[in-house]
Amino acid sequence: MDLDHLKTWIGRTETLSDRITAFPVHALSATLDRDDPAPREGDVLPLLWHWLYFLPVARASMTGPDGHPRRGGFLPPVELPRRMWAGGRYLFARDLHVGEAITRRSTILDVTAKTGRTGTLVFVKVGHEIVGEGGVAVFEEHDIVYRDLPPPDAEPPAPLAAPTDAAWRQTIVPDDVLLFRYSALTFNGHRIHYDRRYVTQDEGYPGLIVHGPLIATLLMELYRRHDAHALAAFSFRALSPTFDIAPFVVAGKPTPSGATLWAEGGDGGLRMQATAEWRA
Repeated sequence: MDLDHLKTWIGRTETLSDRITAFPVHALSATLDRDDPAPREGDVLPLLWHWLYFLPVARASMTGPDGHPRRGGFLPPVELPRRMWAGGRYLFARDLHVGEAITRRSTILDVTAKTGRTGTLVFVKVGHEIVGEGGVAVFEEHDIVYRDLPPPDAEPPAPLAAPTDAAWRQTIVPDDVLLFRYSALTFNGHRIHYDRRYVTQDEGYPGLIVHGPLIATLLMELYRRHDAHALAAFSFRALSPTFDIAPFVVAGKPTPSGATLWAEGGDGGLRMQATAEWRA
């Protein structure tokens, strides 16, 4: 792997335009089992639901063996087989609304590599600035991690224990329909989320992987049900994959200025941690 070559992608930019149409909002609400009225022009878009827009549309012949668009283009061509959304940080400057025209300006901020317990890892940090009709609405930093396949006899690292002092808890059953619907809504062809043969035989995981952004959205939904404060910032970090082979829990507790949130696997291990901060 030529890290110096990958670093030449730093500073590359991409600008996409879209419109916040109503159907994806209605469909995600149904996917999350929310009893919301049909969205209307001018309704506020819930936080993180901007992921329903600016979707990558690659021709079928331009997808790779993992179902993602082939490596290269805007993102650097990291030739490691496993690819994950590792986390993100978000600043919310203003609301977005159904019917609004939006633009996303993206920049490759950094490319780094390190060697961990499971081998080589490459981290790509992407910055997004989402601009609506009233100006900048969301600043986002998106962390993507690429990693090698572990040796066949490698034991997965023991997960950290999840906190036990949750004020809010919800059990999620990650069935095939939930994962399929979220993949379809985000036009995500990554086979680890729907192709059981591929994810177990080619990538060596025990089951389908629940999308990191879906878990982050469920954490945000948990916050929305329990706290009415508008948020200025949100961040999340995925610590280990969550599989569809067992229910998992989204949990959280209030803090003086927001909330601490996390996802807990069926084994009690910490899968994702997040923080939410109120708007002043």
